[in-house]
Amino acid sequence: MNEKRIEELVRELLWEIGEDPNREGLLKTPSRVAKSFAFLTKGYRTDVTELINDAVFESEANNMIIARDIEVYSLCEHHMLPFFGKCHIGYIARNRVLGVSKLARIVDTFARRLQIQERLTSQIAREIEQAVDAAGVGVVMECRHLCMMMRGVEKQNSVMTTSTVLGHIHDEAETRAEFLSLISRP
Repeated sequence: MNEKRIEELVRELLWEIGEDPNREGLLKTPSRVAKSFAFLTKGYRTDVTELINDAVFESEANNMIIARDIEVYSLCEHHMLPFFGKCHIGYIARNRVLGVSKLARIVDTFARRLQIQERLTSQIAREIEQAVDAAGVGVVMECRHLCMMMRGVEKQNSVMTTSTVLGHIHDEAETRAEFLSLISRP
């Protein structure tokens, strides 16, 4: 990403919306915005295979593994406004498990791209399935979208929930019910 070019574009944007980029409070804004976008879109420059690296471990586990309440911050691809919330992941190991911190890193990698929540949910599930050859994967995301809260319909209390279930969690109602039970609040 060319941060200097982003700075130039932000200066132009400030002029176009009626601001003076030479005003004291805005002098460093183009640089701050460029650095912010570099961070918020670093998922484009992250290789997920390299990220997972050596964090797949042989295990006797063949049970469901759950990680709940992983924070998610992303930008919607339609308005480039944030959406944020929680991601809950479950997978059924098939003698291989993923280091728990890698689950959060996989979420962050795909969230740090311009996204829609539906695609993000699916990308996370498919990456976990592939990484450990899981017998089943379930991902549920609950997010608030600023594009819906502060513009357009202005519904501040709305929450969007998406899910992707693969393998046994998709095919077997009892396994799906177990997953949903384990990720629900006590």
